Amino acid sequence: MSRYARPVVELVREALHTSVTDPVAASMNFLNEVASRFPAAISLAAGRPFDEFYDVADVERYLAAYVGHLRAQRVDEVRVRQAILQYGRTNGQLGAMIARMLEVDEDIRVPAESIMVTSGCQEAMIIALRGLCAGPADVVLAAEPCYLGFTGAARVLGVTVVPVPETAQGLRPETVARVAREVRASGRRPRALYVVSNFANPSGVSLSADVRRGLIAAAADEDLLILEDDPYGLFGLDDERIPTLKSLDTDQRVLYLGSFAKSVFPGARVGFLVADQTVVSAVAEGPGQSNAAGHRSLLADELSTVKSMVTVNTSPIAQAVIGGVLVSCGYSLRAANRDKIAFYRRNLRALLAALERHFSDPAITWNSPSGGFFAVLDVPVRADEKLLELSARDYGVLWTPMSFFYLDGGGSRAIRLSCSALERDQIDEGVRRLATLIADVR
Repeated sequence: MSRYARPVVELVREALHTSVTDPVAASMNFLNEVASRFPAAISLAAGRPFDEFYDVADVERYLAAYVGHLRAQRVDEVRVRQAILQYGRTNGQLGAMIARMLEVDEDIRVPAESIMVTSGCQEAMIIALRGLCAGPADVVLAAEPCYLGFTGAARVLGVTVVPVPETAQGLRPETVARVAREVRASGRRPRALYVVSNFANPSGVSLSADVRRGLIAAAADEDLLILEDDPYGLFGLDDERIPTLKSLDTDQRVLYLGSFAKSVFPGARVGFLVADQTVVSAVAEGPGQSNAAGHRSLLADELSTVKSMVTVNTSPIAQAVIGGVLVSCGYSLRAANRDKIAFYRRNLRALLAALERHFSDPAITWNSPSGGFFAVLDVPVRADEKLLELSARDYGVLWTPMSFFYLDGGGSRAIRLSCSALERDQIDEGVRRLATLIADVR
């Protein structure tokens, strides 16, 4: 047989990694596919920022602001060019700026060297998970329902996520402690707890100050680290600020995950990881290695090895744009986001008012988040992919099944609603259409 007549290679789908065949990822792909087939449908599913806040000209303006900042620091032109256009330091060049921003906005005080600039917050999750989970017995706990990006990152890495059920008020410290003990009793090692502290995706729930202190205490008792993800913290319904877990962290138990996607713009794909924990070498490294037994370093520096193998470094051009934003706003994203904060407040209030207006059946309930982009509607019907397709095709409204956010089943009669990407009249019309759907299906 001629070598040109050989059959084309075919791969067995089941032989690929589980992250490729993951049913939850397939569900999200289905949501995107439905949205593309029914572009006229009002999307109460999309959790992205509002498009009209962005202008292409902003990229050039903020890039120029950052270059001007470097020149004002007497950086010569060769180094300016290298800072923008060359490979750079693995952990990035914005550490000092981000440290200043965290102190101004969140009362978080950490050294600049403890900050890694990442290619979106998603990379920060992957790096933290890979660095902390060394073997198959290492697992992470996560508030459930849980953000898909985190569980997806864990699946890609083969790290087991153990759910910790959330109440209407968020996680309870005693539940975290109980689950950690159960995991340890099963012969596995709980390494960290993942939690979105403010206006969580998907539940919209925020943790009270007492719960935050309780979680830190429980983590200390159970020898857990905490991965605090805080992409929505700026967008509360009022100006009351609950301290972040990281700002309450007196013994460096919290790793803080940050993003500029909502506060600046998603296309920059810049996030960051604060990893100020101390790493101590237990034994001396081999010949040619610099670390002796007892050598101490920052976790951020140790994790840079992981990042260097994932993305080498975060785009210096994208970092420069974000740096220009920080310079221009006096290192306060709260100040820079006043208009966005007001807009998202109006939208969340519009969503809650629309639910009140269009749903009168006592069997249908919803939560009332104190900020953020999301609310959860509990309905007396199965809110699955089949109902979503019917909703998009015949009623012209999209939403997200809450079942997508559970690891082992749950949320089958609940819907996540997002209000961030719409005008207020679209929110009301979308909820009206959804109410008609639910009434008809019942």
